[in-house]
Amino acid sequence: MQQARILIVDDEKSITQMIEMVLKKEGFRHIYKAYSAREALELLKRQEMDIILLDVMLPDQSGFELCPKIRDISRAHIIFLTARTSDLDVLTGFAIGGDDYVTKPFNPLEIAARIKARVRRDSILASSQGKQEERRRHDFGRFVLDESAGELWVQGKMVPCPAQVYQLLLFLCKNPNVVYSKSQLYEAVWGIDGVGDDNTVMVHIRKIRERIEADPGHPQLLLTVRGLGYKLVRGIAP
Repeated sequence: MQQARILIVDDEKSITQMIEMVLKKEGFRHIYKAYSAREALELLKRQEMDIILLDVMLPDQSGFELCPKIRDISRAHIIFLTARTSDLDVLTGFAIGGDDYVTKPFNPLEIAARIKARVRRDSILASSQGKQEERRRHDFGRFVLDESAGELWVQGKMVPCPAQVYQLLLFLCKNPNVVYSKSQLYEAVWGIDGVGDDNTVMVHIRKIRERIEADPGHPQLLLTVRGLGYKLVRGIAP
């Protein structure tokens, strides 16, 4: 919350100071102010923002005119501040790149609440995206399969991996410590009945071991479970 960068763009200094005071009391620390469109643009070229409170009535041009220019250089969440409450004004604000709308006179605590809600949503989204990326990076110690990039890395070096070998390894990475028969693996990766295709699976298992095992003849990661099939295990040191 404290790291959010907030820009207040309003030519009424009393309003700007009031909002700043309330936001600081609510725990925000990085607050910037601009009293004209020109000043706001100059500041945005130097400093990235997370939230912009944008007054519609500015001395040099309207907030509606300024908003598209901001959108050219910033992805910040824009909240319009205005006394103009017609449906057309509201729709115009959203159409040109605004994200929210607060009408004057307003309670500055309402603005603080909206900013807090936005920051929380951004934080949850960033955390969710980070977890998704983690789930797409399968780390088995000696090797890492980067699903997002479609790459296999073994002890820090990228190793070429043919498509079907990669797909079989990916399936096993997504289902570690589970034993699969040859026919189950064939159906899961090749998508058709695996009866009679044991040799295809065995060849691809060997190709995987040649890439990820220190000694393919004595595998420690991709194991054969006698009479049942194969499983990929975790917990092996690099």
